[in-house]
Amino acid sequence: MGWKSLDDMDLNGKRILVRVDINVPVANGIVTDDTRIQRIVPTIRDILTSGGKPILLAHFGRPKGERVAEMSLKQLVPALEAAFGAPVRFADDCVGPDAEAAAASLIYGEVLLLENTRFHAGETKNSKTLAEGMAKLGDIYCNDAFSAAHRAHSSTEALARLLPACAGRLMQQELSALEAALGAPKRPVTAVVGGAKVSTKLDLLGNLIEKVDYLVIGGGMANTFLVAKGQNVGRSLAEHTMTDTATKILNKAKTAGCTILLPCDIVVAEVFEADAPHQVLPADQCPSDAMILDAGPESVAVVSEVLEKSRTLIWNGPLGAFELTPFDTATNAAALKAAALTRDGKLTSVAGGGDTVAALNASGAAQDFSYISTAGGAFLEWMEGKTLPGVAALDQ
Repeated sequence: MGWKSLDDMDLNGKRILVRVDINVPVANGIVTDDTRIQRIVPTIRDILTSGGKPILLAHFGRPKGERVAEMSLKQLVPALEAAFGAPVRFADDCVGPDAEAAAASLIYGEVLLLENTRFHAGETKNSKTLAEGMAKLGDIYCNDAFSAAHRAHSSTEALARLLPACAGRLMQQELSALEAALGAPKRPVTAVVGGAKVSTKLDLLGNLIEKVDYLVIGGGMANTFLVAKGQNVGRSLAEHTMTDTATKILNKAKTAGCTILLPCDIVVAEVFEADAPHQVLPADQCPSDAMILDAGPESVAVVSEVLEKSRTLIWNGPLGAFELTPFDTATNAAALKAAALTRDGKLTSVAGGGDTVAALNASGAAQDFSYISTAGGAFLEWMEGKTLPGVAALDQ
């Protein structure tokens, strides 16, 4: 860990440029879900408590370098003030005379929100000139937007190299959780990877095979592996053109000493509908007119047994069609097992990805996982073993 946290910086009397992700849903000028705003509150409050002056940098939507009225961050001021319990001033730009004047006149106890960084075309091009304009506004740079750390943009990468830099509380929490899961984990390590397509998670599978002891594959992805093993999957979602790749992954896992777990029994139905008539069958006995929509109870028992002896779990993707009952059964059962083991102090569990968060919330298991990332693409790229520009820039 080469990056610094807020604890390593002298914040008193300093202006802190804080890169945040407040790209929240808005309807009629009102924030409808303030989850991302709530997650940056600890960073802002710690800066204020330490005598610092927070100046927020953020993007909103995709204005593509132009000023788009409905993508102005000004509409978020009321929600930010409510969350921070502090006055939030607004500057009509993130660089230039107006921004500089607003930053210079900021008083202790206030927060300054700068206008959408993506109103400048240079932001997504990682313009050093734009970053230099931002750097004039502060004394210290703090990145609290892990969800944007996989992008080399002016406010996430170039700016971090121009000022003393550190991670905010949310970024610190995310990096610490991922380091515990993949950097120096307690073993055995198990990964659960689900979802529709093998083709979208090749880099992920390739990286995990080298780092985990058990790899549980579920969802539509598992069907492709079953086809690769010569099994009929009927009308199930499967990538038949990816079977050679699936076979290579299976062989690579053997060489790496990673045990891959595929469903040994399946839940099948003839229609993709909630509560459709269904039956449980051995994995190699899928009828030609049926679809595999979930892993069966024996498969869940095997996964539970592996979780019992694991010390670290990384979860990305559901084990079945979790959005339809009762085809959410395997995902829910495995998630609740992982949650119970975590609650008992026997397992460190880290999860992330859109469908994953939704599935764990639906199961009721989310609250007991060690950490659930909402970072999406950045979380996946970290799991794939890729260098994230926004994180690398902090490691100076």
